[in-house]
Amino acid sequence: MENAIDPAAIIAFPPPRSRQPLRNICAVTEDIPLQLLYSAYMQGIFPWFNEDEGDPVLWYSPEPRFCLRMEQLHVPRSIDRFLKHTPFTYTMDRCFTRVMEACRDMNRSGQNGSWIGEKMLAAYTAFHRAGYAHSIEAWHGNELAGGFYGVLIGSVFCGESMFTRESESSKSAFVLFARAFAACGGRLIDSQVYTENIARYGAANISRDAFLRLEKEYLYLPLEGNLEETFTVLAASCAARGQ
Repeated sequence: MENAIDPAAIIAFPPPRSRQPLRNICAVTEDIPLQLLYSAYMQGIFPWFNEDEGDPVLWYSPEPRFCLRMEQLHVPRSIDRFLKHTPFTYTMDRCFTRVMEACRDMNRSGQNGSWIGEKMLAAYTAFHRAGYAHSIEAWHGNELAGGFYGVLIGSVFCGESMFTRESESSKSAFVLFARAFAACGGRLIDSQVYTENIARYGAANISRDAFLRLEKEYLYLPLEGNLEETFTVLAASCAARGQ
């Protein structure tokens, strides 16, 4: 099968370069084969490049690494209050490709264009079909108000991108997901590089070596519960309170 992944057939990446102009880059390829994408995440590596500018596929392992250990999860009171009266409903894996496209199309301060091109869309949609990439959606009625997507392997979730069309939509969706993830035994949310948004929840920079030590254990540690069911129950509880 073209989209099959063999978890035992890990393709080894070289160590990341330590000097410019390719600092933190482990490899350069033309495409994103599914087995290579899986192998990358199993080694703390991810693709990040600007397809619109003709870049090849660059495979990163940044130093330092920005991540959230679930025992350090902090939910701001403002989000807790919002969730008690949220106007949104929340789903998981309802429309993965639409979420990716919305992340691609979102205007971001200080950023010209998006790293989410056709190669990324095709690769992560295939990863989603293989059961590794997931989306979280916030809906206002029948309209997609916000959400995010990422990769789940073992008890590690690697957040990729987020979009917001209505205030607090993606923030509240993230908090519900993080709580469901923690309740199911999730250990680590990898945000890859610093973002102010994820920092508010307790994420911090750690060294690449420390991150890889955590991943070595957590990637092979399965969740203890059904994440989608747990998330759905939490989301339904919020929806009932908001009515």
